[in-house]
Amino acid sequence: MSATETAAVSSRDAVLDEAHIGDIRGALGTIRHGDVAPRETWRARARTLFAILGPGLIVMVGDNDAGAFGTYTQAAQTYGTSLLWTLVLLIPVLYVNQEMVLRLGAVTGVGHARLIFERIGKFWGAFSVIDLFLLNALTIVTEFIGITLALGYLGLSKELGVIAAAGIIIAAAGTGDFRRFERFALLLVFGSFLLVPVALWVHPPWPQIAHDLVVPQFPAGAKLSDLMLLIIAIVGTTVAPWQLFFQQSYVIDKRITPRFIRYERVDLWIGIAVVMVGAIAMMVFTAATFAGRPEFGNFQDAGAVAAGLEKYAGRLPGIFFAIALLDACVMGAIAVSLSTAYALGDVLSLRHSLHRKPKDAKAFYAIYGGLIVLAAALVLNPGTPLGLLTSAVQTLAGVLLPSATVFLLLLCNDKSVLGPWVNGVRLNLFTGAVIAVLVMLSLILTASVLYPDIGERTILGILGGGAAIAILTAASFFVRRRHTPIAAIDRADKETWRMPPLAELAAAPMTALTRIWMFVLRGYLVVAGGLVLVRIIQLATSQG
Repeated sequence: MSATETAAVSSRDAVLDEAHIGDIRGALGTIRHGDVAPRETWRARARTLFAILGPGLIVMVGDNDAGAFGTYTQAAQTYGTSLLWTLVLLIPVLYVNQEMVLRLGAVTGVGHARLIFERIGKFWGAFSVIDLFLLNALTIVTEFIGITLALGYLGLSKELGVIAAAGIIIAAAGTGDFRRFERFALLLVFGSFLLVPVALWVHPPWPQIAHDLVVPQFPAGAKLSDLMLLIIAIVGTTVAPWQLFFQQSYVIDKRITPRFIRYERVDLWIGIAVVMVGAIAMMVFTAATFAGRPEFGNFQDAGAVAAGLEKYAGRLPGIFFAIALLDACVMGAIAVSLSTAYALGDVLSLRHSLHRKPKDAKAFYAIYGGLIVLAAALVLNPGTPLGLLTSAVQTLAGVLLPSATVFLLLLCNDKSVLGPWVNGVRLNLFTGAVIAVLVMLSLILTASVLYPDIGERTILGILGGGAAIAILTAASFFVRRRHTPIAAIDRADKETWRMPPLAELAAAPMTALTRIWMFVLRGYLVVAGGLVLVRIIQLATSQG
């Protein structure tokens, strides 16, 4: 492709920041802008994959953050390895959700929040951005809580450590060099592997672990309400809304185009494998360490887990765990802050790229750095209710997660947006089932927050009612599909198709049934979110 042709194609893109067009300068390689050469040898494919590696790895490992460390170790210290199967069930959910956003990023060149504004509506766009900002701000606070726990175990000054960590996090993204940032981020990825030797050192019962990974079961004698809340926490910490916004924007910022989607899918699978290794390792060594000990069933926090490892397995496992926790919190704070800065930059038409120097994208870096400074200050303030903030993150994420998946499904069925890259029927059915499960879990979570003594009969009623509604919805879909001809999707020229500028797109399709469901979703979010916020305020007031 000539320079003139490249310019012509670029002028037809919807890309909002010109810094998002150009060479792919990844941590491990470069692909020139306009490179359409076939990759016919394994070496050429490997070089391309190395250049593309990054978005999937960073978003997945960033999700194994402070919240994940707390949730996975709590599950293992309370129920052993009996909930390992939940991680395996989440693998396809992780892949499908993140594959859809990487497709949106590569094909459209426009961030997730802006697409929601333009294609689903201003109300939902404003809702998604405000939701993301508040939830991310609270999540970053939990990352710094995790940093203080790791520092405390290692015997380092919490005050100096938090300030140093905040400085490193801000400096990592503020170089104006995308490649330099990605190399630093990939260096942090290797911190996850510190959890593997810890699992080996405690000599866990591997046959039992293999069984618990593939056989779904509920721990004997467990209270259903407590168990469901922990499962919801596992789902919420593994599949988080910020991941959708981050990966779509990061794919755009890395300048990945449809031609390289297949390589980005491989990157995503590698990231999922890494995050699952870390999550499984945490549950394995925590369960093995505390089984039969007085601490079993009495979870405190990740710092206490490190102390327990030292007590029963030795100082080195405790140190490895604490360093891995510190590494994960830094990675999580970087990714979550960037997802917020990207989203606001996209919606407000600000310059928002890691290719730009801070002086060339002041607002973007101010949002990123401001969130870090605010979180660090809150953690260092003795009067901040850190435990309440941590609970608020998990609760709000559980309430709001279904809406994020609904928006994603609508966007990935918009032919004006994705053209030949729109979802197929099977993918829509799977995503619809995921949404149904998330809604049921969200209802259980909301009910448990409002009514802490919720009974098993109520929980089973919610699950049963939700399953019935899901089956009826699926049946109506198949009936309508049989009586409504579906136009074939022309998937030719997929590798070169990109979304035209947003202003040139036809109005987004919205059927009457979709509008009804969106109205129901709006009502649920307003009521559930409002009631949960009231409950959180009540708890904060009572603690004060």
